[in-house]
Amino acid sequence: MAVFAAGSGLFKNNKSKVLTKEKENEEIMDNRNVREIYFAGGCFWGTEHFFQQIRGVVGTEVGYANGNTKNPTYEEVVSHTTGFAETVKVKYDPEQVDLKLLIDLYFKTIDPTSLNKQGNDRGDQYRTGIYFSNEEDGSVVKNEVLKLAKNYSKPVVVETVALKNFYKAEDYHQDYLDKNPGGYCHIEPGLFEMAKNANPLPKAKYQKEDKKVLKEKLTAEQYRVTQENGTERPFQNEYWDETREGIYVDVTTGEPLFISTDKFESGCGWPSFSKPITKKLIDEKLDKSVGMVRVEVRSKTGDAHLGHVFTDGPADKGGLRYCINSASLKFIPKAEMEKKGYGEYISLLDKK
Repeated sequence: MAVFAAGSGLFKNNKSKVLTKEKENEEIMDNRNVREIYFAGGCFWGTEHFFQQIRGVVGTEVGYANGNTKNPTYEEVVSHTTGFAETVKVKYDPEQVDLKLLIDLYFKTIDPTSLNKQGNDRGDQYRTGIYFSNEEDGSVVKNEVLKLAKNYSKPVVVETVALKNFYKAEDYHQDYLDKNPGGYCHIEPGLFEMAKNANPLPKAKYQKEDKKVLKEKLTAEQYRVTQENGTERPFQNEYWDETREGIYVDVTTGEPLFISTDKFESGCGWPSFSKPITKKLIDEKLDKSVGMVRVEVRSKTGDAHLGHVFTDGPADKGGLRYCINSASLKFIPKAEMEKKGYGEYISLLDKK
């Protein structure tokens, strides 16, 4: 049986790095898509802590909003002469959490019919409100409050106005309940747990299956190649000479891996591609088996053996040759991609 030719200089020992939540949030906040909304819900200590529990909230800051002076101190705010409300600036990633969900969760922490009073707190600085900085958010906020009002016989007094100003509160107020776990809070503790679970991670679309399941699902050849690092015979496999337009997916998970636009005839007898759809879908590992030094290619989600990558590919396509076993792949023709859930990848077939 022919063997894959040796390649060199490709293997990179990329150690996985576990990012802290803070680091992840910093990266998200570098994204221009991060948005801001401002919630006044009584004492801002509890309101901030509540929003910090929600997946998709990437930053919070307590402060004073919509007053009539500049740079107020806490003492000035509680004097009832400045018009400020204790408010939490919430930064969130709209790709992870919807504004409507944030508003709905906020409603659970307040009595929306109570004017200038939440829990044991009294005064205009404890009024409720949702303050926005653009008309789009303003429309969402007002509509959600109108819907809420239909559930009450008494007037709902949650302010829904544009943000006029916001000044950061003193440092000792920031993250107060993190620093003082036993500190005062008007929000019932069970609501914090509810907030943690209110926006769970969506279930992964593609998941690795148990080997017992795979043994029943796959053919003997597919199992040998993907799970036992096998190699099928050249020129005697399903896709080595496949020329139709379409997408090649991991036979074990269904996750997209390669597109026909990147397939080329290499003469090696196995499907050859100049690159995967994205490098994020694969792992490349040093392979010293059979007395050779090669770079193995595995699917990242399914951890299935796919083949090897070499440096003898077409120079005009980047110089790489991903030499992949047909038994590791399932081909979906272009005409079936939409129906089988791969419609978002059809545009890749139109590139030159």
